[in-house]
Amino acid sequence: MASKAVYSHRDPMLKKRDDFEDILEERRNSSDLSYALKCYTPVLYKGVTPCKASVLKSMVLQSDQLHYVINQVSKEKGRAIDDVQDEASAILEEMAQCLQLSTVRFFAFMLSKVFKTLFRNICVNEEGIQRLQQAIQEHPVVLLPSHRSYMDFLLMSYILYTYDLALPVIAAGMDFMGMKFVGEMLRMSGAFFIRRSFGGDKLYWAVFSEYVKTMLKNGFAPVEFFLEGTRSRTSKSLTPKLGLLNIVMDPFLKGEVFDVSLVPVSISYERILEETLYARELLGVPKPKESTSGLFKARKILSEDYGSIHVYFGQPVSVRSLAEGKVNRCQFNLTPRHIPSRPGKDINSFVNDSAYKLVRAQEENMVLKPWVLLASLLLQNHQQNQVVEQKQGIALDELTAQAVWLRDLSRQYGAFLDWPDHLPPSEVVSSSLSLHGGLVRICEGRVQLAVDQAGGQVGPGGAHSIITPEEELLSQAVIILSCASYRNQALHVFLRPALLASAIHTASSNNKQEVFNSFSFLRNVFSNEFILCPGATVQDFEEACYLLVKTGALQVTQQEILVTEKGHRTLAFLTSMLDPFLQGYQVLFRFLCEEATETLTEKHFIPAVRKFIIKHLLAGRLRYTEVLSSDLQKNALAALLRLGAVRKIKGVELGTLKVNKVMVNSLEDTLGGKLPTQKAVVARL
Repeated sequence: MASKAVYSHRDPMLKKRDDFEDILEERRNSSDLSYALKCYTPVLYKGVTPCKASVLKSMVLQSDQLHYVINQVSKEKGRAIDDVQDEASAILEEMAQCLQLSTVRFFAFMLSKVFKTLFRNICVNEEGIQRLQQAIQEHPVVLLPSHRSYMDFLLMSYILYTYDLALPVIAAGMDFMGMKFVGEMLRMSGAFFIRRSFGGDKLYWAVFSEYVKTMLKNGFAPVEFFLEGTRSRTSKSLTPKLGLLNIVMDPFLKGEVFDVSLVPVSISYERILEETLYARELLGVPKPKESTSGLFKARKILSEDYGSIHVYFGQPVSVRSLAEGKVNRCQFNLTPRHIPSRPGKDINSFVNDSAYKLVRAQEENMVLKPWVLLASLLLQNHQQNQVVEQKQGIALDELTAQAVWLRDLSRQYGAFLDWPDHLPPSEVVSSSLSLHGGLVRICEGRVQLAVDQAGGQVGPGGAHSIITPEEELLSQAVIILSCASYRNQALHVFLRPALLASAIHTASSNNKQEVFNSFSFLRNVFSNEFILCPGATVQDFEEACYLLVKTGALQVTQQEILVTEKGHRTLAFLTSMLDPFLQGYQVLFRFLCEEATETLTEKHFIPAVRKFIIKHLLAGRLRYTEVLSSDLQKNALAALLRLGAVRKIKGVELGTLKVNKVMVNSLEDTLGGKLPTQKAVVARL
């Protein structure tokens, strides 16, 4: 057990959360080799003896469900049963993990070296580990970590090995298999590989679902996957993907196990390894293909300081408890278990609601570092300076005072903030700015984002090469989007009050019903952008009112919502937090009304929008460089498709978009026509 180095929080709001211990402390004081070769005897589900990977494969291939689908595919396609059976075996061979303790020990040794070099601390809530240990013994367990970095699944296995817990089997994308040697090493440390999309491949889906369910039902190991499906490039939680969650809930719904424990895990990075890579991806630079040579080229990161990581294992969530009163399991008695059937509307709704609750649980236990608050303030300051063309940056002592104000506000909103209260605030701020020195510049006691350094490309012989205005804009956008990714870590804390603050600005009066209608509209439009639980509009509105009243920003009566004198500062901060998203959606709506052609396809949508936005940014018609983010553009399109303002039609080319310009125009007017911070900007478009 690692030695105790507790990071406690004095804020009474955070008493419900556990303390942390630094597991790297012991690694720095003892041999990595003895750690890797330690006696490792994890307790398993109901004391079962772990079966070999080959036995597991046989169980899958002999299952009634897979045999049923093999016969079905054979009849539908006129193929011999043996032929389809061979294909199923080949799919399983390509997919299956092959967990070997020797490989795990190798990774434990190597990762100890790497983690001690990269990170100051890896802090884990020990009580969460104890809860997980208990859960593993009682029911099949599914681990659901947040996903912000490639480091996530290595980190999870490393932590479980450290605490003598059963190592998970991990769903990984097929692209990792392209990494020679490393791909097979990952397979031998518990990764099983799945295609990013199955299309209508009935056989592949049957092999995959049966493989996961067999591991789960037999307690082979905890199953681990990322609810968001892919890494978030923006540090915002992504809309959950439901396929794997459907699969792991199925054994409970069909009465094959008594319960399944779902464990949300929140992984918070003080500094993200891929921060610049993500920003470039959001600007249209293709993601580098996973390769072993790429891994070795990335060794230069070992000379950098990435601060600390906090990993919080949340309360195990019982599927039985989630389903109580919401799902009638009797429907599963009507057909034999081995016959696959599409889940009904009630099951889909239940799985979807559960997924949102689990992602919210991840968000609420994300640990925020001081830099998250500083990035929020610096982005807003950068924007204000651009608008009024005043002296660049903000005085360091002013930034510190604002950070203390925002620290107190975020704690009152229930943020899980890791701010060292025993240090003077000026020291906390200076330390954070130093760690993120690539994103900020301090000159003559003033702090600003390092956008003026972004355009300086040095050519041969040390001379600065001439770059175009567009290249300079995109270089600056890398810094802005990198900072925005840190600000986004705090969005879940401020989102509901920010939606209310924007609704108050949008509404034409203080009437409570009118403000609620504006809130409801904004929440609906942004429900692809942020994690907003389905059917919880009233609850979110009441929560926002409660927080703003509690902090003295609003007075709320039966009929009216009034901003207090003290509240103007809070509401200005909150509306500024949402403004980049508002302008992003508005400019995209404007693009669709002005420039969308009959032949616009989904594939060409992002490049066309990017070109339109760059033109308007260079002309000074847009305030926020952030609107260049492809993530924001995709979410806005998803919202329009959901609202019926854009439809996908079967045209000459797949994914042709049909735009209802009247509806899009109406949405744009409702979204921005009355917003004072946006009105002039939209008019100039």
